[in-house]
Amino acid sequence: MPRRRAHLLGAHVRAQALTRGLRLPKATTPDVAVVRNLPVLMPDGVTLLADLYRPRRPEPMPTVLVRTPYGRKGPVALVSSWPLAQRGLQVLLQSCRGTFGSGGTLDPFRERDDGLATLDWIRDQPWHAGRLATAGASYLGITQWALAADAGPDLAAVVAAVTSSDPRSRTYPGDGFALELTLGWAHIVSVQEEPLGAVRQLVGRRRVVRTLDTWPLRDADRRLLGEAVPFFQEWLTRWAPGDPYWAPRVFSADVGRVEAPVDLVAGWYDHFLPGQVQDFRRLRDAGRDVHLTIGPWIHLAPGLVAETTRRAIAVLRGRLLGAGMPPEAPVRVYVTGAEEWRDLPDWPPPGVRAERWHLHGEGAFAPNPPLESEPDSYRYDPRDPTPALGGAVLFGRPRPDNAPLERRPDVLTYTSAPLHDRLELAGLVSAEVYLASNRAHTDVFVRLCEVDARGVSRNVCDGLQRVWPGHPAEAVDGTRRVEVELSPVAHRFARGHRLRVQVSSGAHPRFARNPGTGRGLDEDSDLLVADQRIFHDPRRPSAVLLPVLGLER
Repeated sequence: MPRRRAHLLGAHVRAQALTRGLRLPKATTPDVAVVRNLPVLMPDGVTLLADLYRPRRPEPMPTVLVRTPYGRKGPVALVSSWPLAQRGLQVLLQSCRGTFGSGGTLDPFRERDDGLATLDWIRDQPWHAGRLATAGASYLGITQWALAADAGPDLAAVVAAVTSSDPRSRTYPGDGFALELTLGWAHIVSVQEEPLGAVRQLVGRRRVVRTLDTWPLRDADRRLLGEAVPFFQEWLTRWAPGDPYWAPRVFSADVGRVEAPVDLVAGWYDHFLPGQVQDFRRLRDAGRDVHLTIGPWIHLAPGLVAETTRRAIAVLRGRLLGAGMPPEAPVRVYVTGAEEWRDLPDWPPPGVRAERWHLHGEGAFAPNPPLESEPDSYRYDPRDPTPALGGAVLFGRPRPDNAPLERRPDVLTYTSAPLHDRLELAGLVSAEVYLASNRAHTDVFVRLCEVDARGVSRNVCDGLQRVWPGHPAEAVDGTRRVEVELSPVAHRFARGHRLRVQVSSGAHPRFARNPGTGRGLDEDSDLLVADQRIFHDPRRPSAVLLPVLGLER
């Protein structure tokens, strides 16, 4: 059997296995032709390579553009191209600049010009006719936001999963630094094109974990990979709000101009979730056609990949091939705790009311305002940083037992009485923490948990906020009112369960430790202990704002 034919047969077998594993609809056009290494010339003279997947038929067709830095073979190609092509859709799978044969150098998130030039190139091809669409998850979604607002009237659909138009906010969540995410991604793109690159990524996870403890951070990439990674070094220095580095890499201001219908798929335990919900809100406020699905998934979990692929097939066939779009509510979310899917008219849903639940003395948490009480204190030592446990993880369990964390002396907990009735939240959770610290530079981490009848505490949502002089301003009494944005939720607390709030000063290595010195992330510095006090009295009423959705009792 000729090598090319054997390769296509193998890909077909893998696509069939994917169909069964993801429970995809039956293929309508199983005979797919693949044209490899099409050169696409950019205006600056750089050539990008792409593969064309199309049903084996002579006539021109609408085209789905998928732009990826992760290569045109393997899992990305299998999920992003074959399932669509076998259901009547033509797909151009393109390697981003500086990856897998495409010329130039990878400059993360700076994808607008290449994306728009590629759309112009597609329009001139004899195999293309009619409308365009884009699709993909994670970085592949960022490439879509880069071009979507200026793509032109023939862009018929944007299908974006676990992604955001604002990669800066995910690099510096709460003005901190997403260390595990950024260093892990630097490792992926640095080794992926080496021999056995996929194996090196898997085997290298343990080495990544060990490297996350490196201090100063400027040495982390060298220790991990033997050399500096230019974009990682850049991110260590470009954290300041308004830094011009991010202007061509953040597309949030243009989201409301996107005229094409947009389909978003997100996960409750995905680091992109806050930004993705904001993108949904921007589109809704601009009167655009947008659908949002949020499920109980971490980043690229099997269930999320399945849902993303099924929705991509349905939406793209409907928008490009006239297969029709089934009537559906604008929002579909999985309510954790209730363990059920729910259709909603909007997000946040109508009827949500904000309730302030306060921290109290002796570790209590309740809706009533606090009485006079002494502040609670703890010591944060960046040489033994408070560890991350669950939450928006790349791997592992998002909701483990919090007991190891809550036993630490650098974590405060505040727990409610058992609930008389079930309590359902739907929307954005936030906290207001009155803090006094011996360090002008420090962090506040807040986590909302559910404690079951056995006393097991599991996280619902969390967030971090970095503090520095003037942000926020210090009051006369030396306290600072720190506002912490936690991730959105749709969660039902069961009757008899309790709410718990954790307050600490870190979640390492998910967020880089704060050394307490105010020096840059790229600089060496001492690691200074922070003595923290958390206030909960009538003048300084630390609280958590809960988006309560009324339920019939």
